Amino acid sequence: MARPITPLIMCGGAGTRLWPASREGRPKQFLPLFGPHSTFQETMRRVGDSALFTRPIIVTNHQYRFMVAEQLAEIAVEADVLLEPMRRDSAPAIVAGAAFACNRGGDPIVVALAADHVVTDPLAFANACTAALDPAESNHIVTFGVRPTRPAVEYGYIRLGAAIGLGVFAIEEFVEKPDEKTAERYVGEGYLWNSGNFMFRAGLLLDEYKSFEPESAVAVTAAVANAGHDLGFITLDPQHFARAVAKSIDYAVMERTTRAAVIPVGYGWSDVGSWNGVWELSERDAAGNASRGEAVFVDARGSYVASDRPLVALYGIENLVVVASEDAVLVARRDDGDGLRRLVKKLKEVAPAVTEEHLKVHRPWGSYQSVDQGNRFQVKRIIVKPGGRLSLQLHHHRAEHWIVVRGTARVTIGSDIKIVHENESTYIPNGAQHRLENPGKIDLELIEVQTGSYLGEDDIVRIDDDYHRS
Repeated sequence: MARPITPLIMCGGAGTRLWPASREGRPKQFLPLFGPHSTFQETMRRVGDSALFTRPIIVTNHQYRFMVAEQLAEIAVEADVLLEPMRRDSAPAIVAGAAFACNRGGDPIVVALAADHVVTDPLAFANACTAALDPAESNHIVTFGVRPTRPAVEYGYIRLGAAIGLGVFAIEEFVEKPDEKTAERYVGEGYLWNSGNFMFRAGLLLDEYKSFEPESAVAVTAAVANAGHDLGFITLDPQHFARAVAKSIDYAVMERTTRAAVIPVGYGWSDVGSWNGVWELSERDAAGNASRGEAVFVDARGSYVASDRPLVALYGIENLVVVASEDAVLVARRDDGDGLRRLVKKLKEVAPAVTEEHLKVHRPWGSYQSVDQGNRFQVKRIIVKPGGRLSLQLHHHRAEHWIVVRGTARVTIGSDIKIVHENESTYIPNGAQHRLENPGKIDLELIEVQTGSYLGEDDIVRIDDDYHRS
């Protein structure tokens, strides 16, 4: 029996190409775009067969660590989670994961996968991983080249070289994203889409990275060797990791190594890099329309609607995407992904908040959502999970009223600790040390009314915090 494969999941991308649903604070890999699970969760489920895969390694950043932990818990999956202190693109992330995999023991075979990709045929994916084992054992870095289903302009392509095994080929050339005419030629000539997913022997990747990027290799391996531990996460050493050059694995290794190989696959892959990609993967009606949330189509064709709350009605239009969140609405041509990139760039200049966070902000203890605000007041809806508690904190510029709507709250104000039940309220004066906890078995839901001269989130002085944010 072949030795098991170590899954290495890349989970640190910001994913603004699916704005306004995907934002810096909660990017697309954590969104349930096609069902009850996020693409990150589906990726983890896809590598869950213990006969083929070992305990996964996840590389993400500090901002997403609690989302990763929460979503793993929801699907009852355990993993080693490495935290990048800053983003350095895919090469340092993959190399850090490979070095950590070696530190766990031996020289394992690793499959590096993006957390935000979709695979519609998991069995074919598992078969592709099995097929890649022999060439990976034989010192090749094997990429999964997807057989094109159309002349896509949003993907890079791979030109196949000579066969080096059964169903395995040398890579003649990696080519960048083409224009439409060139993409048609590539498909006709048998080029493959570059999925950006790889299988390799961990030691081989480390050796190749060291030969091409020696200074970065020293920095990354030292960051792993000097990693710390915090709340169950492995924290890469920031001083060493900062010295690694930000570079993709394609540029750092794959386009320079003589060890690259490719296996043509057809397991229903998509990187879901645009709303057009979401539309392609969604169930559509006879007119080619698809939706998530409440939508009505009349004399509309080839369109996609996603709505968090309001009903969206489309009449007499074709090939549009309409995405309605609670604080932003996108209306765009469905197939113009480049236009959305330009739009998000503009939004970061004129309204950066709508590219960074949703109105509902997730925290390790639960979530909060702004309901209303005006001059000197703000109203929030706060959810605290069972057993969760906020930091012991104070504010210099605001007072707060808490009204419990559901569940039971344990409230600390100064030296006073009390229980607040449903339909009861409490008041926290400006400058008072306070803490909110949920001692119950169900979610605690409350309404918070803030009043004061400044209501920004940066007016929080944390005195003690379970999540080490103080």
